[in-house]
Amino acid sequence: MAARAEDLLPVEYFHVVFTLPVEIAQIAYWNKKAVYGLLFKASAETVMTIAADPKRLGARVGMTSVLHTWGSALTHHPHIHMIVPGGGLSPDGTRWVACHPGFFLHVRVLSRLFRRLFLEGLMDLHRAGQLAFFGALVKLAHAETFTSWLAPFRKSEWVVYAKPPFGGPEAVLAYLRRYTHRVAISNNRLVSADADTVTFRWKDYRIKSGDRQKVMRLAAPEFIRRFLIHVLPDGFHRIRHYGLLSSAARKANITKIRALLCVQRPEQVAGPEPQTEITPLTLREPCPCCGGPMRIIEIFRRGQKPIARAPPKEQAA
Repeated sequence: MAARAEDLLPVEYFHVVFTLPVEIAQIAYWNKKAVYGLLFKASAETVMTIAADPKRLGARVGMTSVLHTWGSALTHHPHIHMIVPGGGLSPDGTRWVACHPGFFLHVRVLSRLFRRLFLEGLMDLHRAGQLAFFGALVKLAHAETFTSWLAPFRKSEWVVYAKPPFGGPEAVLAYLRRYTHRVAISNNRLVSADADTVTFRWKDYRIKSGDRQKVMRLAAPEFIRRFLIHVLPDGFHRIRHYGLLSSAARKANITKIRALLCVQRPEQVAGPEPQTEITPLTLREPCPCCGGPMRIIEIFRRGQKPIARAPPKEQAA
């Protein structure tokens, strides 16, 4: 959060969501790494391409994308939440181009380009042999069948929508804090659980008005199955930055934009001084060899090599 706070600009921030059709989401379920990666790429390229169009914004923009794979009932529903500053750098990089207040880009234009880019990318994955098919859709492994199956999706409406702008940079941070590391279901939605049944609250978005809150009861194995659907492939990054906010050039771009907007970098909040000495902690479990108390002499993170040191004096003795 501290790192993201340093990147925030004094401009409007917009929240754009890209969703896959249900039928194509089934292919994503079988090919998570390839299709989720394509979802990230196609949605980011869509926003950057439309924003760069002189008829639209005519600027280079940046964004933070977050992948969610679940619906409220723990069903498979892959979609991208994108947080975009309301403007970008001019093509020559000499000025900040702001969007119209309360309006970023036309969602229908975004939807059409996103549909084309994603379907083209999906065809490329199929030609490269990177897609697997099972069950009733195993026949889609054949190129001609797959092309015919995709044809209706080239004309259907794909769901891309923009939520109202965030209420300032503080609201952006609050959103990131709540949603970027969220899992498929939080503890506060659980009503009860035992060895046989899990009961939880969910929201039925098909209801246009009235109370959307409902309670669902699932057999424990089915609840576990739905939860595990949303475990991502090993090493897959579900938060990514693009354009002006890409990791390679983010700091330089943010500094340049702040200069153009005539604002300074947010003041750093002084935190507590790091402790120079660590008080030894005693573990509850006794030593399995001598029965004496065991003390923590070092804590290191995963992948970090422990410092070579001599054993404690009492042990050496």
